Amino acid sequence: MPLYLAVDAGGTKTDFALADETTTLARTRAGSIKRMRVDATTAEANLDAALTELTSASGLSLQHVVRTCVGTAGETVPMVVDWIRGAFGARVAGELVIRGDVEIALDAGFRGGEGILVLAGTGSNVIARGADGKLQGAGGYGPVLADQGSGHRIGQRALRRIFLAKDERVPTLLSEEVLRFWQLGSLNELIAFVHADPRPDISKLAPIVLRCAEAGDALALEVLAHEGEELGYLVRLLLRRSWSDGAHLPSLAFAGSVMEHYVPVRQALLKAVRAEFAGVGELPGVVDPVEGALWRARLAGVTA
Repeated sequence: MPLYLAVDAGGTKTDFALADETTTLARTRAGSIKRMRVDATTAEANLDAALTELTSASGLSLQHVVRTCVGTAGETVPMVVDWIRGAFGARVAGELVIRGDVEIALDAGFRGGEGILVLAGTGSNVIARGADGKLQGAGGYGPVLADQGSGHRIGQRALRRIFLAKDERVPTLLSEEVLRFWQLGSLNELIAFVHADPRPDISKLAPIVLRCAEAGDALALEVLAHEGEELGYLVRLLLRRSWSDGAHLPSLAFAGSVMEHYVPVRQALLKAVRAEFAGVGELPGVVDPVEGALWRARLAGVTA
């Protein structure tokens, strides 16, 4: 029985699915194998744990796999690609297909068809496939250069807004909750903390911003709306490139924890997009990128 392995390699977690031609036989989740986020030893340990779990749950050998599709950020970076080829080649039989993490999410929503995928989790990216099958992207250059609407940018903007509010003498629940989260006693301590070496992971502040927004904090709501608008601008750029006539507009699909759980970000994104392209639709909920990787792994004749 031919088997197919699908992998979504995220920055904090990796999802795996083992399937035959029609049925998913086992799924598991492990820590990151993304070499831009973890070292080789950690990545190999996480990969081994996941593959062991898949074989245990399915009772099948990975030597029967005919094709694996791995979706990852940095799919054009030699360090990333070389590690994936070596690690999977030593452990799993068959062909290996490496695609971007946004591309497998796009495939999960549209199965190779026309559409736009907005991915926002720890980082962010936007990708579109036109009627001609060509891919175009916007954003996705990492936390220093881009990542609009991501957990990192939400945390970063919240910190900046806290200190602007201090200068404006505007009270905000954000200040209290951030200090409590990092167990700090004052904003002065916060200044030193965020500039320490190594720097703290400010993406961890995103859930705090969401809780403050849900509690009605105006500045938290402002932060989330701003990031949604910036992400929406990237979508509009892609729409202008390929659908400028507005006659036939694609739908949007979403992936990632921010798009799934941060309703104000998604609402602000859609409002920004529809202000210029009123007819844009959306798929409900979020897509599962592993399903896109599995769809691609099952395609006959695909090569890495």
